[in-house]
Amino acid sequence: MPNLLFLPPMNISNYIQDLLYRYECVVLPGFGAFLTQKHSAIIDEAKNKFFPPKKVVSFNRQLIKNDGLLANYIAEVQDVSYNTANNIIREFVYELESSLQKENHVELTKIGKFYLDAEDKLQFEPQTEINFLTQSFGLSSFHTEKIQRELYREQVEELEEKAPILFTPNRRRTAIWKYAAVGVIAIGLSAFAGLNIYSNQVSEHNIAEQQEAESQLQQQIQQATFVIDNPLPAVTFEIEKQSGDYHIVAGAFRVKENAEKKVEELREEGYKARYIGENKYGLHQVVYSSHETRRDATNELYRVKKTNDAAWLLVQEL
Repeated sequence: MPNLLFLPPMNISNYIQDLLYRYECVVLPGFGAFLTQKHSAIIDEAKNKFFPPKKVVSFNRQLIKNDGLLANYIAEVQDVSYNTANNIIREFVYELESSLQKENHVELTKIGKFYLDAEDKLQFEPQTEINFLTQSFGLSSFHTEKIQRELYREQVEELEEKAPILFTPNRRRTAIWKYAAVGVIAIGLSAFAGLNIYSNQVSEHNIAEQQEAESQLQQQIQQATFVIDNPLPAVTFEIEKQSGDYHIVAGAFRVKENAEKKVEELREEGYKARYIGENKYGLHQVVYSSHETRRDATNELYRVKKTNDAAWLLVQEL
């Protein structure tokens, strides 16, 4: 193994953790990908416990293709070249694999634990104490005591003994119905009066609108000077719009003309390709298509990779 610039495993874990707050997929090239999925808030009625919304981390061993996200982030933070960042990642993955072979387990700080099961297959247990959903920052689960309703009932009975109410059940029921009847009558009278007022207002409004419409019609007739017998047909333009934050990247080019040429080639092949601008590294990006959901984008990515293995998924709001 060549002598490369090496960062302690804890630092690499921190970089992955930082990206998991911002992205739904962070690939550790040559090892696998960390995926996040949003979960709604949960109320456990049996335990009287509230759990806030969160993003749960999972791991996919099959996604090992380098998408450049982690390497670019390390290069930016450590102020090193992109190639050096990739060498750092390869060294880190080598250490992970060695630890798994020697000790059958390895842990990434604040992310989760990897271990080999009885069948020598890699398993992952996420760190449940970390919530990667930024909207839930500062929120944590909490427990409340169950309300003791019987205790309040005993207090009410004691209060009734000290200050008894003179109404018997029959008189109480009669009084309730009496007040209910009075309330219904009052509501009916109010509704009737309100309906008359509303009806009068509607009539006055309709008359005013009709007079305004007639005035505008007369004014348009006086201003008309000519009539076109054979008007030209209306021309309509249909503009195809692509929306969504999930983009299938076909390539990134130093020269913008090459990116525009790539767009033309992909459109001739039937793709809804487009140029999405220049990234922070000065590269002009071209995408096959954009999608609303990750599932649609992933399905399209698998199809595209049959002809272009270098295609990758970009999650970015344009």
